[in-house]
Amino acid sequence: MAAIEKTYSMIKPDAVRDRKVGEIISRIERSGLTIERMELAYVTVEQADENYKHLKDKPFYPNLIAFMTGGPVVKMVISGLGAVAKMRSLMGATNPLEAAPGTIRGDFAIDVNSNVIHGSDSVENAEREIKLFFGE
Repeated sequence: MAAIEKTYSMIKPDAVRDRKVGEIISRIERSGLTIERMELAYVTVEQADENYKHLKDKPFYPNLIAFMTGGPVVKMVISGLGAVAKMRSLMGATNPLEAAPGTIRGDFAIDVNSNVIHGSDSVENAEREIKLFFGE
């Protein structure tokens, strides 16, 4: 049986700009997960650099940092049974062309560079990201 976990998720600037926040939050809440903390904020260049440092050698890295710091985001701490896996399932594949219809990315994302939502891929990364973005 899945354990109660905390995970980190962020509604990205494209979804905030395109007014998809309410629908995304509704999907998370309808799934049975709990949004424990939520804040509209801007990601700093330092936060983006730290969060995406594993992609620093990729050619798209400068555009990723510019995108993530180019508008407000909605950052969230989400909890529930198997929260990490459940959020990954709700979000859909990173590449929206591979994301199933009915998933957040499948329904709202345009391309892999503008895929509307970020979610932690492990409990360990969730702890790191919560600390990075909320200072806890």
